[in-house]
Formats: sequence, C-alpha cells, structure tokens
Amino acid sequence: MLDADLDERYRDADADDTPAFAAKRAAALAVHPEQIVTTLLAVDDDGTPLGHVMLRRLGAEWELKRLVVVPAARRRGVGRALTAEVVDRARRGGAARVILQSGRMQPESLRMYAASGFTPIPVYEPYVETMPRSLCFEYVF
Repeated sequence: MLDADLDERYRDADADDTPAFAAKRAAALAVHPEQIVTTLLAVDDDGTPLGHVMLRRLGAEWELKRLVVVPAARRRGVGRALTAEVVDRARRGGAARVILQSGRMQPESLRMYAASGFTPIPVYEPYVETMPRSLCFEYVF
C-alpha cells in the first residue's frame, strides 16, 4: 500500500528513472531485519489494521520508517499515536534523537510531523544521492 501511494505521488518527480538509479534508490529505502528495533501495528476494535510504523537503527541514529495509515483511518490520530509511541520507545532505548525522511508530496505527513515536535534537518545518508530533495526531520530529546 505505501509503495503504491508513494509511486503515484512521486511518479513525475524523479528525472532519473534509469534501472541503475532505481536500484540505488531501492537500496537507500531498504530496511533490513537486523536494523529493526520495533514494529508497531495499530488496529481497530475488530482487529482491522489501521496503521503501521517501524523504528530502525541507521548507524548510530534511530530512524522512524514506513509510517503508513490506511486512507479510511487518516485524520483520526492513528499516525500521531504511532509516532508518539515510536518516539517514546526510542527515548527509553537511549536515543539522543529520532530522524525521518519524507517528501514534499506528502503535505499531510509533514504537518503531522511538525505538530508532533519534529524539526527540519538537512538530508542525511542514505538519501543524499538518490533523493536529494527529501525533507528530513528530527525529534531531539
């Protein structure tokens, strides 16, 4: 679901769509199991999934990754609740900050991150080469 949504939003945004560049971008976005600190799933009362988020270690950093909320559950606080829980788990785990990478075609996410206390930072690795127009943020403890 996330990949399809982002592919649609960014379909015309990337000038370089060669297979080699696409492979570099896929590698930058890849999440390897050994990096994952926690994965959270929000469900409604009958167990229907509403949203998902991961927290991973990216070198010395703690990165919020793959926050997804199903369209029917958006603007109901699911994304904020998942974000708050990931931030709290990172804090309890000893993180100095939580970072994340997003983009200009996700205005609803950008508003939610700002409202959740994240502030802009420069684009960081592994996104510098493959997604230099990313919008990146941090939450500092």
